[in-house]
Amino acid sequence: MHETVTLRRWGEGDLAILERSNTPEMTRFLGGPESEEALANRQARFLRLWREGEARMFAVESAGEAEAVGSIGYWKKSWQGADVYETGWSIATPYQGRGLATLALRACVADAAQQGDRRWLLAFPRTDNAASNALCRAAGFTLRGEEDFEYPKGTAIRSNVWAYDLAALTPVAR
Repeated sequence: MHETVTLRRWGEGDLAILERSNTPEMTRFLGGPESEEALANRQARFLRLWREGEARMFAVESAGEAEAVGSIGYWKKSWQGADVYETGWSIATPYQGRGLATLALRACVADAAQQGDRRWLLAFPRTDNAASNALCRAAGFTLRGEEDFEYPKGTAIRSNVWAYDLAALTPVAR
């Protein structure tokens, strides 16, 4: 079966997508499940940051599925003195293993490149998150090394730094 995905702008009715991904298995590398209040705050933040032009969050839809299979997006960040985008994603457990995350991340990369205001899209999966690191590799990101982070707040983690050069996708002005 040939899989396809569509990225749809995050909307008012998309809290259920966050709820589906809020399981111990899905949040193992992110500090564990969040409270209902934290999910509601995340939903409001996704909507607000899009309106303010600070992030572009999407529902990931797959042909043949009645519900969105996950979420993906990117947001503005300053990293090592440079203005970059950071990306993050979540594909619900029942939909994993079908290549949907790779397709969604490639579509997210293309969207970020179209914005044209930052050269780099970065991802920071924990070093022990084999699936997310494999996803970065499959989507064409380059491993830049490792860094220490704090996520969630108060929790020290070691993450890989994956980078995608958006300039490689941006049309050259003639």
